[in-house]
Amino acid sequence: MRYLGIDFGTKKVGLALSDEAGTMGFPHSVIVNTKELPAVLEEIIVKEKVDGVVIGESVDFSGQENLVAREARALGECLHSLTELPIFYETELLTTQEARRDLEGNRTDTGVVDAKAAALILTSYLSKHHGNT
Repeated sequence: MRYLGIDFGTKKVGLALSDEAGTMGFPHSVIVNTKELPAVLEEIIVKEKVDGVVIGESVDFSGQENLVAREARALGECLHSLTELPIFYETELLTTQEARRDLEGNRTDTGVVDAKAAALILTSYLSKHHGNT
Protein backbone atom coordinates (compact mmCIF):
# COMPACT_ATOMS: atom_id res chain seq x y z
CA MET A 1 0.00 0.00 0.00
CA ARG A 2 1.20 3.47 -0.83
CA TYR A 3 0.45 6.39 1.49
CA LEU A 4 0.49 10.16 1.14
CA GLY A 5 1.63 12.06 4.23
CA ILE A 6 0.48 15.63 4.75
CA ASP A 7 1.99 18.27 7.03
CA PHE A 8 -0.88 20.77 6.86
CA GLY A 9 -0.21 24.47 7.30
CA THR A 10 -2.36 27.49 6.65
CA LYS A 11 0.17 28.84 4.10
CA LYS A 12 2.19 25.81 2.98
CA VAL A 13 1.52 22.08 2.90
CA GLY A 14 4.31 19.53 3.05
CA LEU A 15 3.83 16.23 1.26
CA ALA A 16 5.53 12.88 1.58
CA LEU A 17 5.01 9.53 -0.11
CA SER A 18 5.66 6.10 1.30
CA ASP A 19 7.48 3.37 -0.52
CA GLU A 20 5.14 0.95 -2.29
CA ALA A 21 5.29 -1.48 0.63
CA GLY A 22 4.01 1.24 2.95
CA THR A 23 6.90 1.00 5.39
CA MET A 24 8.60 4.42 5.30
CA GLY A 25 7.84 8.00 4.25
CA PHE A 26 9.99 10.13 1.95
CA PRO A 27 9.73 13.89 1.30
CA HIS A 28 7.82 14.65 -1.90
CA SER A 29 7.09 18.37 -2.22
CA VAL A 30 5.83 21.56 -0.62
CA ILE A 31 2.79 23.24 -2.13
CA VAL A 32 0.98 26.48 -1.40
CA ASN A 33 -2.27 26.15 0.53
CA THR A 34 -4.98 27.64 -1.68
CA LYS A 35 -8.66 26.90 -2.19
CA GLU A 36 -7.57 24.45 -4.92
CA LEU A 37 -5.64 22.32 -2.40
CA PRO A 38 -8.10 19.38 -2.36
CA ALA A 39 -8.08 19.15 -6.17
CA VAL A 40 -4.27 19.36 -6.30
CA LEU A 41 -3.99 16.61 -3.70
CA GLU A 42 -6.53 14.48 -5.57
CA GLU A 43 -4.35 14.74 -8.71
CA ILE A 44 -1.27 13.63 -6.74
CA ILE A 45 -3.23 10.77 -5.17
CA VAL A 46 -4.30 9.49 -8.59
CA LYS A 47 -0.91 10.01 -10.24
CA GLU A 48 1.03 8.30 -7.43
CA LYS A 49 -1.55 5.51 -6.92
CA VAL A 50 -2.04 6.33 -3.25
CA ASP A 51 -4.07 3.89 -1.13
CA GLY A 52 -4.35 5.94 2.09
CA VAL A 53 -3.66 9.42 3.46
CA VAL A 54 -1.99 10.33 6.76
CA ILE A 55 -2.51 13.90 7.96
CA GLY A 56 -0.51 15.46 10.76
CA GLU A 57 -2.67 16.24 13.77
CA SER A 58 -1.66 19.58 15.24
CA VAL A 59 -2.01 19.69 19.00
CA ASP A 60 -0.46 21.77 21.74
CA PHE A 61 1.69 20.36 24.55
CA SER A 62 -1.42 19.54 26.60
CA GLY A 63 -2.86 17.52 23.71
CA GLN A 64 -5.55 20.02 22.74
CA GLU A 65 -6.43 20.62 19.10
CA ASN A 66 -5.89 24.08 17.66
CA LEU A 67 -7.30 25.96 14.67
CA VAL A 68 -4.84 24.27 12.30
CA ALA A 69 -6.01 20.85 13.51
CA ARG A 70 -9.62 21.71 12.75
CA GLU A 71 -8.68 22.88 9.24
CA ALA A 72 -6.60 19.72 8.71
CA ARG A 73 -9.56 17.55 9.74
CA ALA A 74 -11.79 19.47 7.32
CA LEU A 75 -9.24 18.77 4.57
CA GLY A 76 -9.26 15.09 5.53
CA GLU A 77 -13.04 14.94 5.28
CA CYS A 78 -12.92 16.66 1.90
CA LEU A 79 -10.24 14.28 0.58
CA HIS A 80 -12.24 11.29 1.79
CA SER A 81 -15.30 12.60 -0.07
CA LEU A 82 -13.28 13.16 -3.24
CA THR A 83 -11.29 9.94 -3.24
CA GLU A 84 -13.07 7.53 -0.87
CA LEU A 85 -9.63 6.67 0.54
CA PRO A 86 -9.10 6.04 4.24
CA ILE A 87 -7.79 9.10 6.09
CA PHE A 88 -5.62 8.65 9.18
CA TYR A 89 -4.27 11.20 11.64
CA GLU A 90 -0.89 11.18 13.36
CA THR A 91 0.34 13.59 16.02
CA GLU A 92 2.82 16.02 14.54
CA LEU A 93 4.17 17.55 17.75
CA LEU A 94 7.68 18.97 17.10
CA THR A 95 8.05 17.38 13.64
CA THR A 96 8.83 20.73 12.00
CA GLN A 97 11.56 21.40 14.56
CA GLU A 98 12.98 17.92 14.02
CA ALA A 99 12.84 18.36 10.23
CA ARG A 100 14.94 21.53 10.53
CA ARG A 101 17.85 19.63 12.06
CA ASP A 102 20.58 18.06 9.97
CA LEU A 103 22.32 14.78 10.79
CA GLU A 104 24.61 16.50 13.28
CA GLY A 105 21.69 18.14 15.06
CA ASN A 106 22.38 21.61 13.66
CA ARG A 107 19.48 23.81 12.64
CA THR A 108 19.04 24.08 8.86
CA ASP A 109 16.48 25.71 6.63
CA THR A 110 16.67 24.04 3.26
CA GLY A 111 13.28 25.08 1.88
CA VAL A 112 11.92 21.54 2.10
CA VAL A 113 11.27 21.49 5.84
CA ASP A 114 7.52 20.94 5.43
CA ALA A 115 8.08 17.94 3.15
CA LYS A 116 10.58 16.51 5.64
CA ALA A 117 8.04 17.04 8.44
CA ALA A 118 5.42 15.23 6.34
CA ALA A 119 7.85 12.32 5.92
CA LEU A 120 8.39 12.19 9.71
CA ILE A 121 4.62 12.18 10.32
CA LEU A 122 4.08 9.47 7.72
CA THR A 123 6.95 7.30 8.95
CA SER A 124 5.71 7.63 12.54
CA TYR A 125 2.24 6.46 11.53
CA LEU A 126 3.59 3.58 9.43
CA SER A 127 5.93 2.37 12.17
CA LYS A 128 3.03 2.16 14.63
CA HIS A 129 0.49 0.59 12.29
CA HIS A 130 2.53 -1.44 9.82
CA GLY A 131 5.45 -2.49 12.02
CA ASN A 132 8.14 -2.79 9.34
CA THR A 133 10.21 0.33 10.02
